[in-house]
Amino acid sequence: MSYGIKLRVWGDYALFTRPEMKVERVSYDVMTPSAARGILEAIYWKPAIRWVVDSIHVLKPIRFDNIRRNEVAKRVSLNKKDMEGNKPVCIFADDSKTRQQRASMVLRDVEYVIEAHFEFTSERDRNEGKHLDMFRRRAEKGQCFHRPYFGCREFPVAFEWCEEVPESSLKDERDLGFMLHDIDFANDMTPRFFRAVMKEGVIDCRQEVVS
Repeated sequence: MSYGIKLRVWGDYALFTRPEMKVERVSYDVMTPSAARGILEAIYWKPAIRWVVDSIHVLKPIRFDNIRRNEVAKRVSLNKKDMEGNKPVCIFADDSKTRQQRASMVLRDVEYVIEAHFEFTSERDRNEGKHLDMFRRRAEKGQCFHRPYFGCREFPVAFEWCEEVPESSLKDERDLGFMLHDIDFANDMTPRFFRAVMKEGVIDCRQEVVS
């Protein structure tokens, strides 16, 4: 048995990076189901449940923009030798060898409604009313475990509880090609894809997925 919710999310920019782009970041046309799940988990996460995204409603026209951002070329080293020694466990972004500028194709002025449900992962804490009430209360108050974001942390998400889905400005049908659906963490973190088709602003995420 499943228990559903609707959540309206919006922001100035979004970047849902296509995995086939190796150097410059290029966003998918719309939010991916895995990004939507991440937003829900940022608001309310419990080991007893898992979120399943049913559909994504695209409320505003799809608009792209090119930006350049300063990024770092390496990750912070967290090996035991560095942590026990006097070497600082950090990255100095001002170092010319570390800092690099990369172009990104991002989405502008995005707004979606996430329609999802949760399923129980175990027999413990199977109280659907409690989980629904807690999620709704947190969404209405703007509470979250960490600030959700649209693909990158510098693109924060504004969110609110949604009773009815607003009418979308998109009335056509678009084939968006294969899109990342989610990561199968139980199977060696295997990425799973699905054929995304948007009909009148709605993407059905319950389609067959392929690895």
